[in-house]
Amino acid sequence: MALEAVTDSNFDSEVSQGLVLVDCWAEWCGPCRMVAPVLDELSGEMTDISIKKLNVDENQNTAQKMGIQSIPTLLLFKDGKLVDKMIGALPKPQIKKFIENHK
Repeated sequence: MALEAVTDSNFDSEVSQGLVLVDCWAEWCGPCRMVAPVLDELSGEMTDISIKKLNVDENQNTAQKMGIQSIPTLLLFKDGKLVDKMIGALPKPQIKKFIENHK
């Protein structure tokens, strides 16, 4: 299942309600490609969170506003507020725990 992409123009509205995890990634990033299938799995398993992708090369305004310096970076929003961030390609159990800590 492909995750929905967010862009500079719709980012704020896409993270405004509920629990939203945003995967900040780029096409050329090897570790980002490792995280992608894990996030696909989690989006199917965890129905109480929305998982989206932000291509930092194509959406530099949002990446800069969010202070993204390394990718992959996972940003966790709760009702529009950034509540946590995780940097690096981490295994599925760690990513799942990261999300569950904020439910």
